[in-house]
Amino acid sequence: MPSVAVPSRTEAVLDAVKHAILTGRLTPGQPLIETELAAQLGVSKTPVREALKTLAGAGLVTMSPYKGASVRTVDDKLAHSVYDIRILLEPEAVRRAAGSCGSTSAWWDAAGSALDAADRAADRAERQQANREFHRALYAGCGNDLMVGILDGLRDQTALVSTAVWTRNASWEQEAGEHRAILDAIRAGRADVAATLLEEHIRAFVDRNFGATATP
Repeated sequence: MPSVAVPSRTEAVLDAVKHAILTGRLTPGQPLIETELAAQLGVSKTPVREALKTLAGAGLVTMSPYKGASVRTVDDKLAHSVYDIRILLEPEAVRRAAGSCGSTSAWWDAAGSALDAADRAADRAERQQANREFHRALYAGCGNDLMVGILDGLRDQTALVSTAVWTRNASWEQEAGEHRAILDAIRAGRADVAATLLEEHIRAFVDRNFGATATP
């Protein structure tokens, strides 16, 4: 019987703190005190310190030599930085994926399942996870591993921004309708329409919550 890998203490702490950040239990700007987190999670400070460094590298935590670690603050600059890159890359990735995969694909089935999961979500954490899975299913089949890697690298910061927004403005029903229109266009073989709808969807979210994005 194959052995099952057991997560290290650092990985367990990383997952716990990341989940708390992306579900809003740890809020933007909140200090992350190593001794408190270690006590809450039943570990020493060492895995907490390593986990916080990793989260800082992912853009979810800010490290200061004087103030220590804190959850990254979501502001206009962060939102525009993340979403500008998504606007540039994600619609093109979806256009390519739709063109190469055609109107029927396991990726589109996965996207549809993610939409259903979002509809059934019991809380913001489940909805956030479904949102991540939907968007990834749209671009993952684009055929460009570097493009997929760049977009994957933005997923945590995108989730940080959307969690902060949903805390004050529960707009996911509107966004769910936009998601379905994008997927319908893909399944109808309308790759260019799907890409345009996706760009409008991403742009509308950041414009609505952080001010107008730059227009190419």
